[in-house]
Amino acid sequence: MTVYNGKLARKAWMVADETVRVMQALMATGVEARFVGGCVRNALVNRDVLDIDIATPLLPEAVIEHLQAADIKYVPTGLSHGTVTAIVDGKTFEITTLRVDVDTDGRHAEVAFTNSWEEDAARRDFTINAMSANLEGDVFDPFTGIEDLRKGRVIFVGYPEQRIEEDVLRILRFFRFFAHFGQGRPDAAALVACAKLSTRLPRLSPERIRTEALKILESDRCALTWEVMENTGVVANFLPEATGISALKKLLALEQDHHSHAFVLRRLAALLEVDGAESLMKVTRALRLSNDQARALMTLVRPADAVSTHMTDAAMRQLVYRHGNDMARSLLLLAAAKAGEEGEGNLDALYDLATAFRPPRFPLQGDDVLGLGIQAGPEVGRILSEMESWWLAEDFRPGRTEALAKLRARAGDALQA
Repeated sequence: MTVYNGKLARKAWMVADETVRVMQALMATGVEARFVGGCVRNALVNRDVLDIDIATPLLPEAVIEHLQAADIKYVPTGLSHGTVTAIVDGKTFEITTLRVDVDTDGRHAEVAFTNSWEEDAARRDFTINAMSANLEGDVFDPFTGIEDLRKGRVIFVGYPEQRIEEDVLRILRFFRFFAHFGQGRPDAAALVACAKLSTRLPRLSPERIRTEALKILESDRCALTWEVMENTGVVANFLPEATGISALKKLLALEQDHHSHAFVLRRLAALLEVDGAESLMKVTRALRLSNDQARALMTLVRPADAVSTHMTDAAMRQLVYRHGNDMARSLLLLAAAKAGEEGEGNLDALYDLATAFRPPRFPLQGDDVLGLGIQAGPEVGRILSEMESWWLAEDFRPGRTEALAKLRARAGDALQA
């Protein structure tokens, strides 16, 4: 077991009162506890640490006893796998007993507990995730993870094919970490194993696939990564509709030009090449998107409005009115990305308009129609819809007084009929 330079620069999350309290509780009887996995990896490259995972030789029951003794709340989130979640002032810490995998089926593992840090590190997927660090900042790196992290290499711990057979999700995790931490070309041995075993991806739950796919798309290197995934046959085995690499590349360039955040559903929409609503619904089911996510993706891929970089200012204002500023900008960027270089048109001016325009509220409501003697029912909605269409065609100009006059004339026609 190697120690890298003796110390890791101590980050705010390491010295936070909540963190120190949990670590000291676990070490109260002299047993070591360390930070493990992603928090160590991210700290080494000065990236944000969102989740703090801790490992200890203590058995789960002993972990609970230590937390109780320190008056720390806990949840026994996965005792069979050695996991207890500690909660201090709303901050959660996932604590797991050191373990080894004794049996796997490609999705789940049966584990046995151990007191060996080396054995626990050896069961982890990649060298950059197999490091640990103690409260003082000493970093333990048994598989040259620090060097791989520095050089942008995502390398399996052990033999790639064997590690994927233990958990097929590691195929997608490989590409996720390559997207976020990789440099240059991906590891050749890993690619061969991913390609060979990618036909097993349909065994995974939609939720696990969705999580990894969307995390890949969070990276600004997602187009390069997705292209490698497609070339190795991986995409065809979990999301065959997502092959629009050129549109995704163009979208990423446009996002950078317009300082737009990484909206993963927009990036997914750029990738999708579907021939109808049913094909799109197949994608939402394959990823088990939430209702809100599915609706947003449907709008992005198949908007009800015609969107292009040659649309008029008035049409853009209507787009903002119907969908909001963020969605209008996304639809515009997607239209430009799908059209290619020749389709940029008035993109910059339209994007600025989609950002700045704040549409007024429609000046009429149902009570205005009822007050003119129209009976409650579908006719009220139809009249309001007609009035809104007139108002939009007038580019939001009419105020309430003019709109009421127009409504009285329209209601008079309806009553006479």
